[in-house]
Amino acid sequence: MLNEERRNAILDTLSQHHRILVSELASHYSTSPVTIRKDLEILERRGLLHRVHGGAIAANPSVLDLALTEKERMHTREKERIARAATHMIEEGDVIILDSGTTTMAIARQLKSHKGITIITNAVNIASELVGSENEVILIGGTVREKSFSLVGPLSEVAIARLTADKLFLGVDGIDFDYGFTTPNLLEANINRMMLHVATRVIVTADSSKFGRKSLGVIAGLTEAHTIITDGGATAGDLQRLRALGIKVIIA
Repeated sequence: MLNEERRNAILDTLSQHHRILVSELASHYSTSPVTIRKDLEILERRGLLHRVHGGAIAANPSVLDLALTEKERMHTREKERIARAATHMIEEGDVIILDSGTTTMAIARQLKSHKGITIITNAVNIASELVGSENEVILIGGTVREKSFSLVGPLSEVAIARLTADKLFLGVDGIDFDYGFTTPNLLEANINRMMLHVATRVIVTADSSKFGRKSLGVIAGLTEAHTIITDGGATAGDLQRLRALGIKVIIA
């Protein structure tokens, strides 16, 4: 059972500093890191924080611009299932776009065993992952964002505007019924928006933690997506609203 004194202290610390470390909490309370991690797991299930590598960050409907290395530690099993479902939608001969992100990176890992696909991406790590596969990889140019390993800016936008694709697999940071699909960085939002325009079909890949959250950069309204692949944590109400908008929903 979660110690209520620790619970209150953890939440108070998060409200002030927005991040806490397991090692610091274990030392402060003279308890084991295992106990602290269990506390954080309980608080995450209650929606009060989000666990990241080495600690936790505050739960906030406004999404923080986290580094890719931190995002990789979050909801990993859900992302793997979503990636598998996305890969089943890809056929030999397809031209696809993978934007930057941890879920699209999971898709890239699974595509290494496929062949005959043309993959356009603005993510340096995704292009690197696919080197040596039996697929054609097109890495568009631009300015590297250190947090996301993505290429953004005018050069990226010019490059993507000259391409077309059958399918876009878009990872987003927030899904909000008023604001649409969002991401913390405005340059990322710009290149994502242009990807939408050059793809015939738009498939959003997002774990259920993204629902009800919004961020600074609006990519597009929800109806711009043809399909959303998510996990079983999405509420029945949210799924019903998406389907009412004419969006196909796949639960991975």
